[in-house]
Amino acid sequence: MEPITSNKNDLPIFVKWMDFLEWLMPVTEKVPRRARASYATRVESLALDVAQALVVARYTRTTEAHLQPINLLIEQLRILLRLGHRLNYLSNESYRHGIRSIDEVGRMLGAWLKSVTSKSSRDRD
Repeated sequence: MEPITSNKNDLPIFVKWMDFLEWLMPVTEKVPRRARASYATRVESLALDVAQALVVARYTRTTEAHLQPINLLIEQLRILLRLGHRLNYLSNESYRHGIRSIDEVGRMLGAWLKSVTSKSSRDRD
């Protein structure tokens, strides 16, 4: 599969998340049929919600208010990946890759939140 080409104006966190989605979708296709409608669909939905929320956060004036909910979505996804690993829906390798990717995006999100928080406090001064 050819990687999604990113726009030069895309935020690095968005590019990283799109890479994660590109990895995740084929992985969820391998979830056992009995759990596909519940587990895999929920994982995919959360991951897609993060992508949409990143776009909203980027193009809104109230960026800070949109970043905390993204953090919550990422944490929910992290918990579902852990569950998928415990239920053997995800291999050790897939689980480690997924968690590493989520952790990296989480750090990027934290840095973004910190930058907009400090900017908004400077603007108030």
